Amino acid sequence: MNIKILSANAGLYSTQRLIEAAKKRKHEVEIINHTKCDIVIEKKNPMVYYKGKPLSHTDAVIPRIGASVTFYGTAVVRQFEMMRVFSTTESMALVRSRDKLRSLQILSRAGLGLPKTIFTNYSKNVKEIVEQAGGAPVIIKLLEGTQGIGVILAETRKAAESVIEAFNNLQARVIVQEFIKEAGGADIRAFIVDGQVVGAMKRQGKEGEFRSNLHRGGNASIITLSDEEEIAALKAAKAMGLGIAGVDMLQSDRGPLILEVNSSPGLEGIEAATGKDIATTIIKYIERNV
Repeated sequence: MNIKILSANAGLYSTQRLIEAAKKRKHEVEIINHTKCDIVIEKKNPMVYYKGKPLSHTDAVIPRIGASVTFYGTAVVRQFEMMRVFSTTESMALVRSRDKLRSLQILSRAGLGLPKTIFTNYSKNVKEIVEQAGGAPVIIKLLEGTQGIGVILAETRKAAESVIEAFNNLQARVIVQEFIKEAGGADIRAFIVDGQVVGAMKRQGKEGEFRSNLHRGGNASIITLSDEEEIAALKAAKAMGLGIAGVDMLQSDRGPLILEVNSSPGLEGIEAATGKDIATTIIKYIERNV
């Protein structure tokens, strides 16, 4: 098959692993910087051009699209879909997953456990917002943030009110969530490919850090999910319409709580923690669908 990896950074671990796995299974594979693609729209002849050449004869694309280029990246994926090319992540699912608020609404409708979340239109009544989230401490998240950036733990009511007011004055959209104390600064990442959990890890924030993101110095170890956690992760990926997903959950006294469903989960942390070849699992997923 002819597989294109849509990635703006060819040097990333995930991109390199996917190339390695595709070549090992005798496929032609090429990295395409989606930010440099041109989209040509005309009657019954949609086409994507890259460096002046049409990307015809493509069997599948693997979108590895960064949050900052979601708009253009999804337009490129959509164009490939119009060309009847299989995409490991559908354009609509990609758009949905990048909207934190919409994602939470979808997950809530699917009946999944979530931390209580408050969103307002720059409300002046910040005291009530904090109370609705269950009182301090609370987590305040920028809607546009990724990798733990723009996530704040406000330990007192006064601190929470000050942070919310500051973001409101900057016209920055935030959500306020209850703080799940019993999670102890750890979360679980379940990696899903084609309706199966293919790996899971527990990520623990470094001492004094409530965020468990590996980009923020957290560490990861292999974990066996409980039945409840596995069902929640699969249900979350299905609700979001994602064939490949990283589902982040907190372990709480009331069961697993979904934090986020990532449509472009990195391979480095999960492969290192589990020792599994997840890149090859993704290539096999393409083979079953093309």
